[in-house]
Amino acid sequence: MNDSRSIRFHYLLRAVILLAFSLYIGHLVQQDALHYYVAPKLARWVQLCPIPLTLMALSLTIQALFGKGSVLCDCEHRLPHSFFKSTALYGLFLFPLLLGFLLPDRALGSMAAAKKGISLSSLPTEAKNSARFESIDPYHEELTELAKILYAQPVVPVYSAIFSETLGALELYKQQFAGKEITISGFLYRDQGEHSENSFAIGRFLVQCCTADATPFGILVDSGKLKSLPTDTWIEVRGKLQVVPYKGQEIMQISAESITPIKQPVTPYIYTSPDSITAWKELEGSTKITK
Repeated sequence: MNDSRSIRFHYLLRAVILLAFSLYIGHLVQQDALHYYVAPKLARWVQLCPIPLTLMALSLTIQALFGKGSVLCDCEHRLPHSFFKSTALYGLFLFPLLLGFLLPDRALGSMAAAKKGISLSSLPTEAKNSARFESIDPYHEELTELAKILYAQPVVPVYSAIFSETLGALELYKQQFAGKEITISGFLYRDQGEHSENSFAIGRFLVQCCTADATPFGILVDSGKLKSLPTDTWIEVRGKLQVVPYKGQEIMQISAESITPIKQPVTPYIYTSPDSITAWKELEGSTKITK
């Protein structure tokens, strides 16, 4: 068992670490940067974390400063006995915290996409169906209904709120959508293995919980004779859909008619929608009101 003075020191150090995490979360909330790290459904709970963390830090501080030596103990969780062990233990918490404060808060980009590998198809091969808007199973009924709505549009808009669902519907019925006009926004990504400057992908990161599980996917773009832009540039592409062979499979590609640089959106990531049809109606309604 450690002596009372050593235990008090560890209590204070742990209180400082807890308070530092509380301040960091508060900093992210104040800078409106929390969405760079966690999904909105989780962010509401993370925003509350500074309260219990601060209370825990206060409790440890009170025990360290005013607790009686007879009641201070490390119980069954023995504290590190050496400086090296203490440094290794607390470094596991302090190092990521230090990176959080020192590194800029920004969205994932091409570097992360290259490591994870960008997906140009949101559906497994066995799920694809060439029949005209007929669902092959109950799981894809919603995508089928969304495909019917999208096909009726003169220009297919890819809204951020239903980004993955829209690309899923297009991929499911890619033969039917060949030749349709589309508009989509995202960051420009180039595969290091591709040497053509005219070919790139426009993508977004799909986040389920936090950026640790972020999955990059998007759609291939053929820019033709249009001006080439740097990797990671946020762009809006307008063009016609076509089906092309790519690495042994058929995928959708946009033959670009215009490529416009845009500002990175406040929320650069995309999230799954529980009901893409309802979301579409709401988005279309708000768009008409804005117009």
